[in-house]
Amino acid sequence: MRQPKRNTPLSPGKLAIQEKIDSILEENRRLLQSLSDDAVEDFIRRIEAAKTIFCSAQGRSGYVLRCFCMRLMHLGYRVYFCGETITPAIGEGDLLVVLSGSGETASTLDSVQIAKKRGAMIFGILGHLDSRIAPLADHSIHLPGTTKLRRDSEPVSSQMAGSLFEQSAFIVLEAIVLALSQSRGEEIDGELRLHAVIE
Repeated sequence: MRQPKRNTPLSPGKLAIQEKIDSILEENRRLLQSLSDDAVEDFIRRIEAAKTIFCSAQGRSGYVLRCFCMRLMHLGYRVYFCGETITPAIGEGDLLVVLSGSGETASTLDSVQIAKKRGAMIFGILGHLDSRIAPLADHSIHLPGTTKLRRDSEPVSSQMAGSLFEQSAFIVLEAIVLALSQSRGEEIDGELRLHAVIE
């Protein structure tokens, strides 16, 4: 097992954190310029039409999708994160949302295959369209960021593998939450009436 390198103290001026922030923001800005408005509008329509919304993702992508799942709950949607003990069976009229940079994560692929067999609609937010999950999704949003696959087709990034995809996915999902919120004409404070009070 590779041993981590010992940290050496940074000399004054070496951290340059603002430059790193600017670099991260610029990478996300470039990636998100390719985002399809039509795909996002289609996603919103699927959310609004679904009986129940199920979310499935693993690792860091799982944390990002949990944030989205929580916000949909705040907006009053019937929504569950797959794998939780209170998550019911999926079926016809339901929507499965999956978030995967690689499109190859085994447990996410399993959830897609099960949902497909049970007649649910599948919407993928994916980093790669040439993956096993992509052709199984009924609809998808493509965010061509860096992933754990480190394919040559991925954009150049100064960040660790996967970070750019996860960051851009979080921003897109937050923008979708904002669009859903504004379309309802609700006050932000009113939407948080469903926020947890036992934590």
